[in-house]
Amino acid sequence: MKIVNKKAFFDYQVLEKVEAGINLIGAEVKAVRLGMADLKGSFVKIIGSEAYLINAKIFPYQYARPEGYDERRTRKLLLHKKEIIALKGRTEGSNLSIIPLSIYTTKNFIKVALGLGKGKKEFEKKEAKKKKDIERDVERELA
Repeated sequence: MKIVNKKAFFDYQVLEKVEAGINLIGAEVKAVRLGMADLKGSFVKIIGSEAYLINAKIFPYQYARPEGYDERRTRKLLLHKKEIIALKGRTEGSNLSIIPLSIYTTKNFIKVALGLGKGKKEFEKKEAKKKKDIERDVERELA
């Protein structure tokens, strides 16, 4: 199952991609495998020498106990120290952000695709939407 953050590609120009593991509890793993997650509005923050996924929503698994479960809790990302240092260096010196692009499964592992992105201005978003509308009209004409 692959959960994609469509808003990330609309709001950011993705320059570089990195793959990271994520630290989840058992019920969250089952929920992600069923596609019950949302990355809209989430971001990655590096605190000290560790990276955290903040504001990602993983809905409660229907057969798990819901007591005390916070679906928007902060989750630790599993990256090598060199990768964390490189990402921290890239984001501190410029106006770049680390955003989650998707959550997917590989064999028995759950991975998060992270993107190093530069925020788009409002007029850039409008231009992209206009271009997409034109492409859709051309496709309709050809079909």
